[in-house]
Amino acid sequence: MQSHSDPVVDGSLLGDANGMERGPGAQKRSGKWQRPRFTRKALMKCCLVKWILASAAPQGPDSSDSDLELSTVRHQPEGLEQLQAQTKFTKKELQSLYRGFKNECPSGLVDEDTFKNIYSQFFPQGDATTYAHFLFNAFDIDRNGSIRFEDFVIGLSVLLRGSVTEKLNWAFNLYDINKDGYITKEEMLAIMKSIYDMMGRYTYPSVRDDAPSEHVEKFFQKMDRNRDGVVTIDEFIETCQKDENIMSSMQLFENVI
Repeated sequence: MQSHSDPVVDGSLLGDANGMERGPGAQKRSGKWQRPRFTRKALMKCCLVKWILASAAPQGPDSSDSDLELSTVRHQPEGLEQLQAQTKFTKKELQSLYRGFKNECPSGLVDEDTFKNIYSQFFPQGDATTYAHFLFNAFDIDRNGSIRFEDFVIGLSVLLRGSVTEKLNWAFNLYDINKDGYITKEEMLAIMKSIYDMMGRYTYPSVRDDAPSEHVEKFFQKMDRNRDGVVTIDEFIETCQKDENIMSSMQLFENVI
């Protein structure tokens, strides 16, 4: 149960406000909640983490987990300490993520086809191709058609444990398909349609074919405050943080990352 001191706009866009589950495993000290390790609830919400940890087989007694070096991969990730500083993951969490990552992607890089395969497995009732394409581009910071382990875990850190503002920044980047710093109504509609296509016609409650367009029309009218036909990052964040209905409507993201 949320405490009254928590902001109204919790992390419902892409998870809970603190990227964690406040359950029995979390202990309160000096008024602050201590971050637990991956909770089952959080894992079930994140397809990418679920996919990667499924391949994180325990290491043998002779294997070393003191760093993230792997001689057989073409791309060597950054040092463990540096990734700890850049993310909100613990050392052991990073080791588990990397074990799964290197098992699934021996080259040290993830391509777009891998994303499409992941989401087609988790959402077999729909067509996940377009959404996986958009999501891949949001992770592909260098725009070179592949995702490094560093970029992968930095993105996951924001999605699972980032602040509300960090998650909204990430969501803006997802909606900004052409990466020009603005969201158009067409871009917002493309993302929404891709999510509905992926969820399929067997979702409950069922949705009408015109539901994505209706949602986008309502969202865009509220976000485009100066009526110039585009939404800026400031307009996006300010509107989302002030409008509880928008945040509630965008809870669909919890199930598709």
